[in-house]
Amino acid sequence: MRSRNLGACFCRETAGEKIALIEPGPPVRQTTYAELQTEADAVARGLVAHGLTRGDRVGLMAMNSREYLAAYFGVMRAGMVAVPFSYKLAPPVIEHICRDAELKLLFIDEGQEPKAPGFVETIRLDAPAFEDLKDPGPFAVVEPDPGEVGMILYTSGSTGVPKGVLLSHDSQRWSLERGSKAAGDRCDAIYIVAAPMFHMNATISTKGAFWNGATVVMLPAFDARAYAAAIPQFGVTTLTSVPTMLALVAREGDALGGLDFSSVRDVTMGSAPLTQALIDKVQALFPGAKISNSYGTTEGGPSPFGPHPDGVPRPALSLGYPHPGTGAELLEGSGPDEGVLYLKNPMQMNGYNNLPEKTVEVVRDGWYRTGDIMRRDENGFFYFIGRADDMFNVGGENVWPGEVEKLLETMPGVHQACVVPAPHETKGMAPFAFVVPSPRAELTEDAVKQFALSNAPAHAHPRHVEFLDAIPLAGTNKPDRNALTARAAELVRGAM
Repeated sequence: MRSRNLGACFCRETAGEKIALIEPGPPVRQTTYAELQTEADAVARGLVAHGLTRGDRVGLMAMNSREYLAAYFGVMRAGMVAVPFSYKLAPPVIEHICRDAELKLLFIDEGQEPKAPGFVETIRLDAPAFEDLKDPGPFAVVEPDPGEVGMILYTSGSTGVPKGVLLSHDSQRWSLERGSKAAGDRCDAIYIVAAPMFHMNATISTKGAFWNGATVVMLPAFDARAYAAAIPQFGVTTLTSVPTMLALVAREGDALGGLDFSSVRDVTMGSAPLTQALIDKVQALFPGAKISNSYGTTEGGPSPFGPHPDGVPRPALSLGYPHPGTGAELLEGSGPDEGVLYLKNPMQMNGYNNLPEKTVEVVRDGWYRTGDIMRRDENGFFYFIGRADDMFNVGGENVWPGEVEKLLETMPGVHQACVVPAPHETKGMAPFAFVVPSPRAELTEDAVKQFALSNAPAHAHPRHVEFLDAIPLAGTNKPDRNALTARAAELVRGAM
């Protein structure tokens, strides 16, 4: 019987000497299942000896590494709560998280000391202090009570300070069990993880791989060329990523030097809107792979959708059909098949940390209001339209940035687009498009505008177009819409 503790979510049938983790380096470092679990036990024992007790919160603010994983799993094995968050956040935000979570200890790595608040004890994962903390020996994993919190993930805080999402061992285990059943035997799979471990995409992918006894190739952070090079070097079969990551890989084009990606069997892109243009580019990169569009939220679970129960083929842009045990309804729209997605399933959060009033705002009678606008087709497949918060009004007409982006990315020469609202003299707000051209493409602002006018309602066409070498990314590797919105406003006001 496998432990209910997320810190011990490893496949029991996997041989201890099988490689669990590969870090490309240089130098390449390989870690077996036995070694990783032994190190996690040593961390758990060390935390207890250090005076921490069950329920204490322990932060992780560092890049991806074997040490990070050992600390992450060790914290939960000891019955404590793991709190991963971004090292790229501003110091005031980091201080807010440390106070809000009431951290008793914070694991960091090189370069993070200046950002770490002085009121929290810190231990560097890449220094002797981490070795000193560990207490080698067997450890009896703490079996959590029903609903006991195992992890807190902080939201990106696009509308104020980040909120701590309380996630139980049970909720995440249900996700792993359901995901494993849907995917089938993955024991021979080799995953690649480059998204940060403070993001649900990376945490659930890593735990899912270990749950199935697979191998994870882990990069400390995302770099398009390093990511691409690691795929043939280690025979990667399974890619889970944010769409912008693979957009950056695809844009490398000739720079990839004819790398052999024939080992790749499955590519899943999620956590952000996906366009057909990007699917086509990714399919061209990995011609032998099955491409899947995924969806999930920190609060409502990592992937509530999957295959159709009657075997109906899943359309490329569809998120899938609700998994058994998942309720999915579309409300607040013009009809039953378009509106805000509400979810109800065992993967949901316990609530927001220290924010009961915010919890009540989004969870009613067990239903979580995602804030994502979707539509449902005649076969019951769901499609993402946009965030309710991202929609803006142009002279009385609603504009969904994601829909305009999908259109622009069908234009020859456009590799990627990000659309945000910008001030307009008569409309109040109007679309502003940031466009990354394809290599050697010759695009003009007027050509992009005319393409949009010819293929979409006039109110949705970009009034301004700015060309970029790359779309700036937030810490989660999604487009940094806040930064681009501010940049658009600055450019528009400067031109007035």
